[in-house]
Amino acid sequence: MELLFTKMHGCGNDFVVIDNRSQQLELDKGEIKMICDRHYGIGCDQLVIINSNNKNDVSAYALFWNSDGSVSATCGNATRCIASILFAETELETLNIETPNGVIECHKKNNDLIAVNIGKPKIEWHEIPLNMDVSTLRLPLEGEPTATNFGNPHCTFFVDDLNQVDVQTQGPIIENDVLFPQKTNVQFVKILDRTHIKIQVWERGSGITLASGSSSCAAVDAGIRRGLLDNKVEVELEGGAVEVEKKVTGVWLTGPTKHVFSGIYNLIRN
Repeated sequence: MELLFTKMHGCGNDFVVIDNRSQQLELDKGEIKMICDRHYGIGCDQLVIINSNNKNDVSAYALFWNSDGSVSATCGNATRCIASILFAETELETLNIETPNGVIECHKKNNDLIAVNIGKPKIEWHEIPLNMDVSTLRLPLEGEPTATNFGNPHCTFFVDDLNQVDVQTQGPIIENDVLFPQKTNVQFVKILDRTHIKIQVWERGSGITLASGSSSCAAVDAGIRRGLLDNKVEVELEGGAVEVEKKVTGVWLTGPTKHVFSGIYNLIRN
């Protein structure tokens, strides 16, 4: 089977995007893992499928999978990439994309930046979820990180020196800690000032990534809750920078997207 795809990224957070609006393609976990594999497949942090939507105020329905084949309820940078595709098809300046985590409002900004409202954070222990009733502001883990849910669980550490953090070692340990029954994304944050942070990300189901939209939002929201940050913050990631702004309507993520290439993947089925 010849599978048409588009490769995109947002600040290095890369995706294989499959437009499923004119077909009824279904992939199993093994096929998803193979497509995401950087040696034997196309290679990406997440696989994204765009489905049609019959609602008048929604342009498409999006589904997300991590590179290990696990389901992700939302992805901020992937949603921005999908919005970029949909904006290119129309002359719209705003549109809505439905995800398993709800409808996301998207805006086309100046200089081809895409802004998405990824919603309001969930901060109660059972919403993260955690396996016990503890304060999500300062978890009972070394470093007292903050827990947040933006469709997926997030655990944010504030550190003095990112160079002293071994993300490759610490990331999977925290991701799989028994405190998180559904595992968790992990952010290590260095605060430069109240409007500027630098972060490194370990993504649940994908590992180290150059950028993560939902992780950027979780890091900023955690910093706001702890009184360390203002409501509008520049987030510097390994692959580039995004802006996160907390408003009454939700947390907005703004940044660039890039179409890398399109191609045909040879999907072999027995």
